[in-house]
Amino acid sequence: MSEKSFACAINCMDGRTQEPVIRYLKEKLGIDYVDAVTEPGPILHLAEQNAPWINNIHACCDVSVNKHHAHAIAIVSHYDCAGNPVPKGEQLEQLYKSVALVRSWYPDISIYGLWVDESWEVHEVLSDLAKA
Repeated sequence: MSEKSFACAINCMDGRTQEPVIRYLKEKLGIDYVDAVTEPGPILHLAEQNAPWINNIHACCDVSVNKHHAHAIAIVSHYDCAGNPVPKGEQLEQLYKSVALVRSWYPDISIYGLWVDESWEVHEVLSDLAKA
């Protein structure tokens, strides 16, 4: 595989969130590429452990981690989500549960919980850093 560095983003399929999250992760982590795992409202499915949604998300993350050697995973929640139309507070609760689930899959990778606001600015609301 390439000498370039990767991270993985579990993001909503909403196109408004894609570029801000990719820019944020490249700047924060100093990576070259972001593997995109997209579903409508993925934090809802992760928090509630809804199959087959989480099976697909997990399989995609496995490719990113095992083939591209992604060293971080970001899980994204956002303003005005059509796939998960609940208030921000509820989304943040789902985000924490999502981070815990993904942490159980990948204990040695840093996991970030991100919120994208109404101005399409990215905010880190949770960092669950891997133990070195």
